[in-house]
Amino acid sequence: MEIGMINKLREKKGSIFPLTIAIVLSLFIIFAGVSEYLRLKLIVSGIKEAIQSAVISLSIENYDNIYSSSREGYSGGYKYIDDKDSWEETLHTEDVFNKLDELLDLRIEEDHHVKVVNGEYEYKLSDLEVNIINTPFAPNSNGDVFEADSYISLEVPLSFGWEHLPPLKIRLKVKSEYMAKF
Repeated sequence: MEIGMINKLREKKGSIFPLTIAIVLSLFIIFAGVSEYLRLKLIVSGIKEAIQSAVISLSIENYDNIYSSSREGYSGGYKYIDDKDSWEETLHTEDVFNKLDELLDLRIEEDHHVKVVNGEYEYKLSDLEVNIINTPFAPNSNGDVFEADSYISLEVPLSFGWEHLPPLKIRLKVKSEYMAKF
């Protein structure tokens, strides 16, 4: 019996099987990690585009605040005040989150604007800041544009790690520009 047992231990049949399992599991984990990375990148990219769209569309909707000679390529937010016989800067930022809610189909829960899919939240947005950088009243060139820097906090739960990993929390900076075409 001992000789048969020793021969079985020296036998090489099936020795590649554990290595094959380890390689397949490693590839599965790498694939899951890359898929999660791409999912997060897609969500962040979509949110950035939506913020740019919200800021630009609000700028367009408030076109009456744009200096009247925008046909010359000027896109500053100024309004003429008859009483003072001067131009004053007029900028509106309060409706960006409402436009963002409309674009991304978000609902408000406590302090967050949440995207819900199949009963679970896909991501949460909060703490939106919009800093509008107006063009100078008398620009040196037509290259001066109406710009907005937006900052927003994003929280995305990770699907990789089976809820053992904390959610991704980042502060996004989004730059938007608007220049009248005519």
